[in-house]
Amino acid sequence: MPENTLPRDEMRATIEARRDLGPDYDSALVESFLDKVDDAIAARIHAELNARMGPPSAPMPPPQVPYTPYPEPPKGRNSQMWLALGTLALGIPLGAIGAGTAGFFGFALVLMAIVLVNVMANLPRR
Repeated sequence: MPENTLPRDEMRATIEARRDLGPDYDSALVESFLDKVDDAIAARIHAELNARMGPPSAPMPPPQVPYTPYPEPPKGRNSQMWLALGTLALGIPLGAIGAGTAGFFGFALVLMAIVLVNVMANLPRR
């Protein structure tokens, strides 16, 4: 059967089936006919593309991206500066609270915690 007659022959067959089955099956028959027309159009498009460009080559493999389990946080002057400024900003009210509740010992404890946070953040990671 030539390619150009497929939708016409299918249309005739659909109309004859409607006569036999009655109007209750209209939507199913129309859907079936449209599916066959879509398949015929897709086959024509593929044939035309193959004629113009040649058969499709093997698909390209996806690019290989190196796997890193945990991204490293940016280490530089900027991140260290923000950490230092943040700990100083938090150190002022925490130092006042520590000095108010435990005196000099509470103030010294807050200062040691600030120093410890900054030292641990600037240690090299393995």
